[in-house]
Amino acid sequence: MTESVTFNIDKTARAAGWALLGSIVVGILGAVFVAKDIDINMSADIVGTAEAMLDAETRLMAKAYLGLLTFALALLTSIGLYLILKTRGQLLAAWSLLVALGGAVLVLLGSVYAMNAAQIGGNEAFETLASAEQRHLLAGLQTTSDYTSFHLGLVLSSSGNAGFFYLFLKSGLIPKIIAGWGLFASLFVAVMIVARDFIPALGHNGITATFMVSNLIAILATGFYLAIKGVRTG
Repeated sequence: MTESVTFNIDKTARAAGWALLGSIVVGILGAVFVAKDIDINMSADIVGTAEAMLDAETRLMAKAYLGLLTFALALLTSIGLYLILKTRGQLLAAWSLLVALGGAVLVLLGSVYAMNAAQIGGNEAFETLASAEQRHLLAGLQTTSDYTSFHLGLVLSSSGNAGFFYLFLKSGLIPKIIAGWGLFASLFVAVMIVARDFIPALGHNGITATFMVSNLIAILATGFYLAIKGVRTG
């Protein structure tokens, strides 16, 4: 019986690890081949992004479906981490799962806004319903909504990840250096995103790159360890 349970936990860990890495791959591919000029979270240029969206119906649809795929991978990762860690702290594991899923849902709204923008720019009905200036305004609203939902989702998902990493650090199921860095990076992202809304100087590109890179390192390290090694059982 013990061997069966251990095997199942290890299999779950590997699935969660591959899903985590898969979400990174999808994100990179989307950024390189699809989202250029039409993702406000890559440029912070509301006017330029809104204008580009009105002439990018196909890419917007692709962005929306990539968002669905990323959401599915995030679900697999979060549920897998919960199953691995629930015996190490049931309340915190459940809280982390729900918060991470809430963040994933907010980020998923970006797919809705992308499809909305595709319709505004590509559906002839909007040429009748709205003037060119009004279509630009509508596209700008989709752009702004995408920006706010993504950043709120990132705060929630990072907070949920912090809970998971704390349980990993406490349990020793993965190397403490990975768990500790993951806890630090997750809290760093959540705190800095909130803080820069009140302290504009913290929104400097260099600071943003610092906390995003630190988080990327944590995610990659965790994903590769889980995918290749599983979890420690000793």
